[in-house]
Amino acid sequence: MYLIKKLPLFGWLLLVSLRMHGQASTPIPVKVVIVTMFEIGADTGDRPGEFQYWVERLPLSQTIPFPQGYRNLRYNPEKQVLGICTGMGTARSAASIMALGMDPRFDLSHAYWLVAGIAGIDPQDGSAGSAVWAEWLVDGDLAHEIDPREMPKDWSTGYLPLRRAKPYEQPVQDNDFTVAIHLNPGLANWAFDQTKTIKLADSETLQKMRAVYRDFPEARKPPRVMMGDHIAAMTFWHGKYLNDWANDWVNYWTKGKGNFVTSAMEDTGTGQSLQWLTNAGKADINRYMVLRTASNYTMQPSGVTAAQNLTNGGKEVGERYTAYIPALEAAYQAGSTVVNKLVADWSVYKHKLPNE
Repeated sequence: MYLIKKLPLFGWLLLVSLRMHGQASTPIPVKVVIVTMFEIGADTGDRPGEFQYWVERLPLSQTIPFPQGYRNLRYNPEKQVLGICTGMGTARSAASIMALGMDPRFDLSHAYWLVAGIAGIDPQDGSAGSAVWAEWLVDGDLAHEIDPREMPKDWSTGYLPLRRAKPYEQPVQDNDFTVAIHLNPGLANWAFDQTKTIKLADSETLQKMRAVYRDFPEARKPPRVMMGDHIAAMTFWHGKYLNDWANDWVNYWTKGKGNFVTSAMEDTGTGQSLQWLTNAGKADINRYMVLRTASNYTMQPSGVTAAQNLTNGGKEVGERYTAYIPALEAAYQAGSTVVNKLVADWSVYKHKLPNE
């Protein structure tokens, strides 16, 4: 028997149904799924991860057990918004989203899916604390690799596309491995249009963080909402050479249409599951949006080594991400704007995408 905490009338009726039939006779309706990737402790009341502000503020007051996934789900019955925390990494995100998509308790047939998480940002494109809507997702793990110390001198990287004999060999192969996912560009641009005038929080701390990137004009600007493409890789990489690789890798797999701006781990895994769930009639990948907000830069400023910048002089991990809390705030501020718009105009957006 599934239990839901803090039950209003809707929840009690659901619970009665579950007791009588062993499962929900009418699936729980979902308009939007909020996809986050990690939480530090409890869902509420302590140091926040990506999940906590959504639980506390939207709010997602009901808890729904989810033993087949990383963490219990949260739900708002009035708005019909569901929250999931997938766990970090491509494998956990793919497994959690597939488990949710196949769960008969939920009607996800018209649901929009919004990733709202933190990321690194390329200082050549944006600044810490900014919010970035993606059109392209590129997987950074599926590849051949040679240690750079053993690669030919005329190679720029030891990382090769699968089934290719040198870096960035043309032609780009068919996307058999789902290396690149092209999100619905109209929906991505619509989400950006809803949020582009939002004034994201700035602070003296962020200003000091930006100031050291004196050779990167975009990195020195105040936080803003922007468009930019995303690379997902299980390794938390950092530094100029890997930043160059990320730009080249995204450019290669998108055939020059994408521009690397943000880096995290999970979104191609979520996208792969949504592709297959779409094939099964359980979801619609055309309703998939990715919002990543910048908690740190993906490479060092001038005068500092990559190792020094990554470890910040050996400080604790939590102290390395100066823009961590501003990034969480930006994810909720921009993301909830889009969620509330979809919910408010559900009579339109249930059957018709906003960009149609």
